[in-house]
Amino acid sequence: MNVEHRERENRFIVRAGDDEAELAYTLPGPGLIDIQHTYVPRAARGQGVAEALAKAAFDYAREHGDKVVPSCPFVRQWLRAHPEVAGLVDSRYAT
Repeated sequence: MNVEHRERENRFIVRAGDDEAELAYTLPGPGLIDIQHTYVPRAARGQGVAEALAKAAFDYAREHGDKVVPSCPFVRQWLRAHPEVAGLVDSRYAT
């Protein structure tokens, strides 16, 4: 699955037919990436698209030395299944 980072738009995307799945984020301060929301078109759900987007965002944070603010409900849920990335979550927002 090809995840594209559109850094100028603050989002990661996966093309899903004629639509796009996305994970959108903000940069609230130095060294922080706040994952705001994840959207996957109905036709692409259940295929691991949201998981791939979350993984790409955490990989990006790791590569840049950033901490993650998991504002997105999906990402908070995803974190429970991926304790290996818990160290990337900003301690003020750990679940």
